[in-house]
Amino acid sequence: MPVEEIVAKPIEGHDVDVEADPKLEMSEESKAHRAKVEKSLKRKLDLRCSLFVLIYILNYLDRNNISAARLKGLQADLKLSNTDYSTCLSILYVGYILMQVPSNMIVNRISRPSIYIGCAMLLWGMISTLSGVVTSFGGMVATRFCLGFVEAAFLPGALLILSKWYTRRELTLRNAILFAGNLISNAFSSLVAAGVLSNMDGVLGHAAWRWLFYIEGAATMFVAILAAFFLPDLPTNSRGFTEEELQVAQLRLLEDVGEADQDSAEEGVFDGLIMALKDVKIYLMMLTLTAYVIGLSFNAFFPSLTATLGFGYVPTLLMSAPPWVFSVIVSMLNAWHADRTQEKFWHIVVPILFGLVGFVISMATLNTAGRYVALFLQAQSYAGFILGNIAGSYVWSMTENGYRKSYGTVTAMFGITIVGCFLFKLILVNLNKKLEAGEKAWESKPDVVNKTRAVEHLESSDEALAMKKGFRYLV
Repeated sequence: MPVEEIVAKPIEGHDVDVEADPKLEMSEESKAHRAKVEKSLKRKLDLRCSLFVLIYILNYLDRNNISAARLKGLQADLKLSNTDYSTCLSILYVGYILMQVPSNMIVNRISRPSIYIGCAMLLWGMISTLSGVVTSFGGMVATRFCLGFVEAAFLPGALLILSKWYTRRELTLRNAILFAGNLISNAFSSLVAAGVLSNMDGVLGHAAWRWLFYIEGAATMFVAILAAFFLPDLPTNSRGFTEEELQVAQLRLLEDVGEADQDSAEEGVFDGLIMALKDVKIYLMMLTLTAYVIGLSFNAFFPSLTATLGFGYVPTLLMSAPPWVFSVIVSMLNAWHADRTQEKFWHIVVPILFGLVGFVISMATLNTAGRYVALFLQAQSYAGFILGNIAGSYVWSMTENGYRKSYGTVTAMFGITIVGCFLFKLILVNLNKKLEAGEKAWESKPDVVNKTRAVEHLESSDEALAMKKGFRYLV
């Protein structure tokens, strides 16, 4: 079937007079064919993007296995004070912060992001493996810094690739599935650590905590090789899709925002960065997300928090898993409902409120059952994160009274998060009102307008510009 017949479709949410323009009329056969191609596209895409979940699990295993290793002698063998240990945790995020923006600028400019992410994964797997041979505080700090620097390529890059393929009405659930890798890793890491730490001590003369780094780092390097061949690239050049599927992939994004997903030739490498730095919304979200991440910093200390229940290290690791399984279930349901209702604010805030209840319970009682229930409530607060790590690493150094002061700090951070989300919602509501009044959402460059015409097979630039008319921010 000709591409023109596939793309000749009114845009959902846009005011298009089909009767006035016969070109936009679609036969039932064309609609059915378009739906068939789109279904095939999403099925292939969901399958290939599912590897992101496994990569994210390994990403977090390599990042957070230090907390499980701490329970089996890492801190004692390396002669680390509590402050030294917190520094080993936080230095990772220094490297992570330094590389996140440059890495995304690279990903946005290259044609094969699958190879880029695969190579980065291979490097961080090797660095994670080398964490098992360090013998000093300085060595662990250097290794953790390099690990964060290289790991920074993955999550922003994965989110960017997903945004190149999925519409805004599909992204929340897909992002939730991706972030489920984070949550599953918290459960899975405890189970893996329990097996390795209880059975590998002294094997070939190495401490069990060193074997934890060796095994998990090797697994990461193996998956990295698969990732370079299996992950999708861009809708214009990705292997494993038919020409029709790639055309529909580009069309779906165009229909969603009213403009082709392409940088203008007039824009330089740093234009996107400059636009972001001029946007006040970015700074509000920076503050809000920093507070949120500090509030969620309990995840790096979860085995230690579970240890306050008074059980041995193996039961402690095993008991650390169920709260994260619960969190995955809550996150999936929350994201599905957010996509279904197209509402974002309350789907972020409600899980945070339940997390606050968990913090209060942990501060108010030393009862074992009550504190374990509180860990479930805290873990599910990640559901909103799907839609400050440095500071967070030091919050949990206040261990007295079952981390009561630490819980007080993260409670305040969640409060700041809620206020920030509310202010962001007000900004988007105001912008939507301006769009309703006829203001432009953004200024379109001539070459991007021409690309829009080519993808939609429109005859004039005015038709292409009119496609932005129905764009609205989701709040």
